[in-house]
Amino acid sequence: MVESRWVATFVQQLRELGWIEGRTVAIEYRSTEGRAERSAEIAAEFVRMKVDVIVTTGTANVVVTKQATSAIPIVFAAAGDPVATSLVASLARPGGNVTGLSLVATDLVGKRIELLHEVVPGLRRLAIMGNVGNPLVVLEMGEVQAAARTLGLDVVPSGIWRAADIAPAFEAFKRRAGALFVVPDPLINSNRLPIASLALGTRLPTMHGLREFVEAGGLMSYAANFPDLFRRTAGLVDKILRGSKPGDIPVEQPTKFDLVINLATAKALGLTIPEPFLLRADEVIE
Repeated sequence: MVESRWVATFVQQLRELGWIEGRTVAIEYRSTEGRAERSAEIAAEFVRMKVDVIVTTGTANVVVTKQATSAIPIVFAAAGDPVATSLVASLARPGGNVTGLSLVATDLVGKRIELLHEVVPGLRRLAIMGNVGNPLVVLEMGEVQAAARTLGLDVVPSGIWRAADIAPAFEAFKRRAGALFVVPDPLINSNRLPIASLALGTRLPTMHGLREFVEAGGLMSYAANFPDLFRRTAGLVDKILRGSKPGDIPVEQPTKFDLVINLATAKALGLTIPEPFLLRADEVIE
């Protein structure tokens, strides 16, 4: 599971703050397993259990959880734009029962395309893949298209609804695009291995918003460091467990961003990554 290492970081930081699982705090774990409909079921279950705090990640999950309760504090480890999506009133004063860490995902779109453009010489046409069943992904896909066109790139958007749509999307990309921008969400994340394999098979360099895709064989990612986000989430939970109201705790921003490159994938694609670019990377996977 993509989130397992992130959760481990969260639990470890809770321990350092005095909340030891099984002794001073009980933690209930649930996963949507990439299925959006599970979010509402999990939120309803936690409300029935009358938990003290609900920790989640991903804007869609936060929206569903907020719909399920206005009383139980909700802390999000990562959400795209919490103000624009009405999760909070403002970053400085969230109000209500929700706070957390904002991903500033929209600000990263242009940077990701620029980085991809640097390592794919002569890139003219960019394919974009995302789960169009997720309205937030649809928004980001629009932002990717706008940013790509600003750089003079043509775009080939491909929306998927389910895992079975992924392979046909790659067939459509063949000979029509020079690189692929993958918009992450639970459905896409749970299919990162087939996406990486199909991208390699169709010789498409890929840009991702999670380093786990690069571990799976994708070319590169540029994103906030998720273990760091989850570590800091534990600090927000600590404040709430000690009596602070979530609406009084400012939403925080990422402070650590990672550029990760899979050199083996680059070689398989016949790409030569310039040495200065490799030196800028936070991690190079051989």
